[in-house]
Amino acid sequence: MPAPSPSAAVPRGRIDALDVARGTALAAMASYHTLWDLGFLRLTPENHALTPPGRLAAHVIAGAFLLLVGIGLVLANGRGVPLKAFGLRIARIGGAAALITGATYLAFPQSYIFFGILHCIAAASLLGLPFVFAPVWITALTAMAVLLAPSVIVHPLLDAPELYFLGLGRLRPDTNDWVPLFPWSGMVLAGIALARLGGPFLVSGPLARWRARHGIARAAAFAGRHSLAFYLVHQPVLLALLYGVVSLTGPHPRAGAASFRATYAANCVRTGGGAESCRVAARCTEQALRREGLWGLGAPYAPEQRLKAQGLSQACYEAAEGTAPAP
Repeated sequence: MPAPSPSAAVPRGRIDALDVARGTALAAMASYHTLWDLGFLRLTPENHALTPPGRLAAHVIAGAFLLLVGIGLVLANGRGVPLKAFGLRIARIGGAAALITGATYLAFPQSYIFFGILHCIAAASLLGLPFVFAPVWITALTAMAVLLAPSVIVHPLLDAPELYFLGLGRLRPDTNDWVPLFPWSGMVLAGIALARLGGPFLVSGPLARWRARHGIARAAAFAGRHSLAFYLVHQPVLLALLYGVVSLTGPHPRAGAASFRATYAANCVRTGGGAESCRVAARCTEQALRREGLWGLGAPYAPEQRLKAQGLSQACYEAAEGTAPAP
């Protein structure tokens, strides 16, 4: 299939359908961040955002954003790159990414965001710009290669912290948002290829003619047109609101129980305990810590508290093994 020329793939105005798609992705992202915040503030029994379904949702949302970035690169630059506008866009996104890094370093120094979605968008936009004018088949093959690279290229030399942004090492860094160039910039390239192939449809098809005239569609289009501002504002607002909630209600009574039991049981088995005994001991220890006022203190144990907790744990394991009564 011959690719349309770059100029044929560029409309003269905004496309409401794409703004709505971007706004929908923003709403999905805000929902995911709400789920994460609820778990982080212990308002839910566990952090559902960190479960396999939660991580899958995060990947789908990030992929949708980056696909739209690739489409937007073609729409904005297909007639020729307006250097000033493109440079300002990269500067805005890069500046926002630096702001996110600084803010999260202050709030979460052990897991701050050093290469999240905004960092990836800025870098992938620069790397992807030449592909707006390359043959579509080259862009499509490169997108596939980038998406598959982490499954093929894995080397211990790439585990250096300075190279975490590539995503080609064996280790996953401790960070609250990590969107490395491999594989994620491949979604930007896929969006470029998609926009080049579907250029006439984007410009003159039903998608281009549709208008967001009512209610939710107009709100989504508005958010999509101001996606960077929405991204920067929504999480501080969510955290402020939910901090207010937790200050009134306190944490969920079962918060952290599932992760505590899983970690306890895994450590117990690793040190030679039986799987069933470790599972029973984990539940017993959690209950004992709650009963003795040692659960969810929000600070490291004092020496006497640590000794007491260790004694409760030992007694629970011995009881699970049938050698002593439960504490």
